[in-house]
Formats: sequence, C-alpha cells, structure tokens
Amino acid sequence: RTDAVRIGSPRWLAPAMVACFVIGLLWIVVYYITTGDYPVRDLGLLNMAIGFGLIIVGFVLSTRWK
Repeated sequence: RTDAVRIGSPRWLAPAMVACFVIGLLWIVVYYITTGDYPVRDLGLLNMAIGFGLIIVGFVLSTRWK
C-alpha cells in the first residue's frame, strides 16, 4: 500500500494567487483609465478597495506557496 504524502502546495494555489494579482491590478487600472466609470460606477473609491483587496488576497496566498 502506498500512502504517499504530497509535499508542497495544492495545485490550485499558484493559479489562484496569480489570478488575484492580475484581476486586482486590472481592476485598479480600469478604474483609473475610465476615470471611475468602470468596473462598477456607483462604488466610487470602493473600486480601489476591491482591487487592493484582491492583491492582498494574492499576497496572503503567496505565503502558503511552497
């Protein structure tokens, strides 16, 4: 019987980390380029918080990457 223990990160971790970084950055860039009209017009500066929040999630995930 082989019960191998997998050492390292789960397979989903790296793609999720990169996706959070990229989506967060794009969210902020789109907000600046469209002068606040997009991604969500009614949120105002909360759009910045969403973008930075995604980037922070990416950093948190990066601490678990081995």
